[in-house]
Amino acid sequence: MQAINYTLKEAGTMPDTEVVTRVLAGEKEMYELLMRRHNQKLYRVIRSYLKSESEVEDAMQDTYLKAYEKLYQFRHDAQFSTWLIRIGINTALASWRKNKKLAEAPTDLIDYDALPLSHITPMDPEKIIISSEARHLLEKAIDAIPEKYKIVYTLRELEEMSVQEVMDCLDLSESNVKIRLHRAKALLKDNLYKLANDSSVFEFGNERCNKMVQMVMRRLA
Repeated sequence: MQAINYTLKEAGTMPDTEVVTRVLAGEKEMYELLMRRHNQKLYRVIRSYLKSESEVEDAMQDTYLKAYEKLYQFRHDAQFSTWLIRIGINTALASWRKNKKLAEAPTDLIDYDALPLSHITPMDPEKIIISSEARHLLEKAIDAIPEKYKIVYTLRELEEMSVQEVMDCLDLSESNVKIRLHRAKALLKDNLYKLANDSSVFEFGNERCNKMVQMVMRRLA
């Protein structure tokens, strides 16, 4: 076990593509490093579709297991995070459809993309310290956004991914990404705008991160 911990510690700055190569070469324990790097992002993505924390964690575990099984299909000229997110979205949607009526599926939501944007108040970029109560209000406000806007908002604003990365993850055009992002911001109340960039929103903390890693690694053992 000490050898494994040492390997993971020393590999802290190793690119994802190299970690993938080593996992495929037989160093299964290196998969833990990929999980710890991307747990927060994957949690926020899946939580954009699923509300139940147990469903979210189940979908995360399924995503990691599917990704491990298909790791040989990963193209090294792509970003691992984008590849993982796409698997996570498909897993979350499959879970959503399994537990909800098809008529309520995110893909059938009313299309607001064509609505004028002139009324939208720009997001205030200033970062401020917020209380747990305010963070809870923000999470509730984000949860109220329809899924196809929430996922764009989550990737672009909370995860600070580039427009191109969001396009790659969701198979959207640049204009659609920007329109959906504007619409997401418009759906948030003005008094929450200054809170929207807090990095602690939908936090997947150390304890939960450790739990997820342990569950998946046990399944892979």
